Amino acid sequence: MAANFLYSNRDHKFILNEWLDTSKVLSFDAYKDYFSLEDIDNILDQALKVAREVAAPTRDDSEKIQAQFNEGKVTVPPSYKNLYWFLNENGWGASNDDEELEGHMPQILFRACLEYIIGANASFVPYIMATGGAAGLVASFGDERVRGIFKEKMFSGQWAGTMCLTEPNAGSDVGDLLTRAYPTEQPGIYRIKGTKCFITGGEQDITENIVHLVLARVEGAKPGTKGISLFVVPKMRVDDAGNIIGGNDVACIGIEHKMGIKGSATCVLSFGENNDCLGYILGSPPDAEGNGEGMAQMFQMMNGARMETGHAALGETAVAYHNAVAYAMERIQGRPITNPRSERVPIIKHEDVRRMLLDLKAYTEAMRALIFKTYWYFDVSHHTADPDELKRVKSRIEVNTPLVKAYCSDKAWELCAEAMQCFGGNGYSEEYPIAELCRDVKIYSIWEGTNFIQSMDLVGRKWMMGKGKVFADWLAEIESFAVENAAAEGFEKEMAILKRAVDAYKEIQTTIAGYVMGGKVPMLPLYATRILHATAELACGQLILDQALLAARRMAELGSDHYDYAFYQGKVMAAKYFIHNIVPNIFRTLEVIKEGDTSVLEIEEAAFKI
Repeated sequence: MAANFLYSNRDHKFILNEWLDTSKVLSFDAYKDYFSLEDIDNILDQALKVAREVAAPTRDDSEKIQAQFNEGKVTVPPSYKNLYWFLNENGWGASNDDEELEGHMPQILFRACLEYIIGANASFVPYIMATGGAAGLVASFGDERVRGIFKEKMFSGQWAGTMCLTEPNAGSDVGDLLTRAYPTEQPGIYRIKGTKCFITGGEQDITENIVHLVLARVEGAKPGTKGISLFVVPKMRVDDAGNIIGGNDVACIGIEHKMGIKGSATCVLSFGENNDCLGYILGSPPDAEGNGEGMAQMFQMMNGARMETGHAALGETAVAYHNAVAYAMERIQGRPITNPRSERVPIIKHEDVRRMLLDLKAYTEAMRALIFKTYWYFDVSHHTADPDELKRVKSRIEVNTPLVKAYCSDKAWELCAEAMQCFGGNGYSEEYPIAELCRDVKIYSIWEGTNFIQSMDLVGRKWMMGKGKVFADWLAEIESFAVENAAAEGFEKEMAILKRAVDAYKEIQTTIAGYVMGGKVPMLPLYATRILHATAELACGQLILDQALLAARRMAELGSDHYDYAFYQGKVMAAKYFIHNIVPNIFRTLEVIKEGDTSVLEIEEAAFKI
């Protein structure tokens, strides 16, 4: 294999030092004594060095060695173990999800660092990310005993963590789960019985214990999602002092043979086969009406995981992009169309290769802008004392989360394929990195709720939140930006397109509302995915234009002879490309929705088989 980790942290330095209001985040009590703006470049450089020198060399083991299953045990590549402990022991692991830990990094900084690790070895990173998310649930909802047993050991990485939702009979439809929980004589402790599948990191030989966050229904609770509770179920049973005292009747009965991320163990787990699996309930037992708290609790981890999934998709895409650029600069082939008799040239001189590269660059930078703006909202939401600001940033998180997850992961698959196209036949060969990147990146549109679920969350719930005011405010912010900057020198055309896109989007909403009120409810799910893409393109268009305005000012200040001029010029060109070539997709989406073709709904099911 030829896993070739190429990456740049220049865009992150621009985002954190120049574009986002990082000073505001670092002024919060949790960070003001530990970080300053002057520290950012050094931390990002260190993280990139760790990714390049420690994480990247382990990537080939994902394909060569993979996660192996044998007689109920899972082994991971030995290099993964060294990487896992190195990251946790040096502050790059789950401890950064511990809001109570002094000196933890804010999200905008930690996620930038983690992006490099993802790009270096995406197959490894779930062992870190799932543990942090699971530990966060324990910290948020566990009682004193549960927190005392599990919190510190999970955040330190000593014990790993997972979330266990999916079952063989109930995939994304979690409410149909069959896993049951039976009260014991010990308060808060239940016997767990059931099977979970597609559990990332459900079994491995890195840590001495794995703490599973398991959704189950207490016997007698309501059917559907309302009756579900959440349980802390360790692989190894522990006493109240956190000492391991034996097995807990949790067994891995197999792992999936996947298209990609083969070093990440995706497990089928059996709980309570011998009726001896104990779990601790998080929060309260089901109330008198049979309502559990599990789904509401799990959404904290799921929403965090959805952000991480979209971000991981970006990390893989960025590696593909940087490899494509390097290859295009080195590969000599063909002659300019304007001078067929000249010497052969690097393929980056050819118009269509330049189009593909700028397409990759524009998407990558636009998606990264969306992701880090949303992580900035997360930081503010965790620490602001202003109730109005808290309400505003939480509403932005609500709208942006499905966009980050679904749009970034949908586009990552297409963009990695485009990077392969830049390589020509070499891209399809295993001697180059793109083939593995394509295999690995596909999982992200499936993980954490398939992307159609994110689309329905947007149009079926986020559009309606607060009687429509939450989304209306989100949309108004983009419109105000376009109007206020309509006369920005050099960007007049781009601002006009953005404003037209806002108007088109409003018409999309009106058209869908007309269908629904007219009894044509299936038109909503029929167009939901395309609407989510249009929503994300609108958001990304505004954010990348905002960056371009700043970059244009820097260009004027520095002059064309400055070493950093090309970076800022690239930001401007990427934004212009995105607005002129990608945002117009919104206009086409409007046309399609208004036309209202119903062939998908009308085709006979038997016709699909012919």
